[in-house]
Amino acid sequence: MPEAARRLEPLSLEAYLELEARSPVKHELVEGTLHAMAGASRAHNLIVTNLALLLGPLARRKGCRLYVADMKLKVGERTVYYPDLMAVCAPPPENPYYEEAPCLVVEVLSESTEGVDRREKLWRYLALPSLQAYLLVSALERRAELYRKEGGEVFYQALEAGEVPLPCLEGGFLLEEAYAGVDLEARPG
Repeated sequence: MPEAARRLEPLSLEAYLELEARSPVKHELVEGTLHAMAGASRAHNLIVTNLALLLGPLARRKGCRLYVADMKLKVGERTVYYPDLMAVCAPPPENPYYEEAPCLVVEVLSESTEGVDRREKLWRYLALPSLQAYLLVSALERRAELYRKEGGEVFYQALEAGEVPLPCLEGGFLLEEAYAGVDLEARPG
C-alpha cells in the first residue's frame, strides 16, 4: 500500500537555524526547503584559502569582517546560503549565526555548483541592497567573473588575468594569486 500523502510546509528560519545547529551536515535553506551541501575538491579549497589570504588584509584595513565558508548569509525570510567567502562592513545583525548585509560575496565555481551560483544565487545576491560586488572564481579554469553594482546598474566583467577590482574593500588582487599552488588539471577519472 502506498504511503499516505502529507502536506509539505516550508521550514521557517528559526526551525532551520535550530536544525542546522545540531546537524553534522551543512544545509542551505532555499524557500523553506533544506539542501545538503556536498564536499569540495582540493582545487576549490585551495582557491578559497588563497582568496581568504588575499582579501583578509583588505577587509581588516577597512574595518570589515571576512567570512570563509561556514557563516550563513540570510538573503530572505526562508532562504539562507553558505557563500565561499563574504565581506561585511555593516554592523552585525542580532542573531550571531548569520549575516545579512555583505558588500562582497565570492563563490568558487565547480561542476556541481556552477548552475546554482550563476542563476539562483546571482539574482538573490544582487538583490541585497548592501552588495557592491559578486565574484565568481572558477575551480575548473583560470577565470573569474565580476558583477559590480553602481548607481542602480549591474556591470559584468570577465577576467582571465590581471587585477580583480573589489570596490567595497577599496582594493583588489591579481587573479593569478588566487590560483597559486592549484593544479586545475588534477580531476578524478
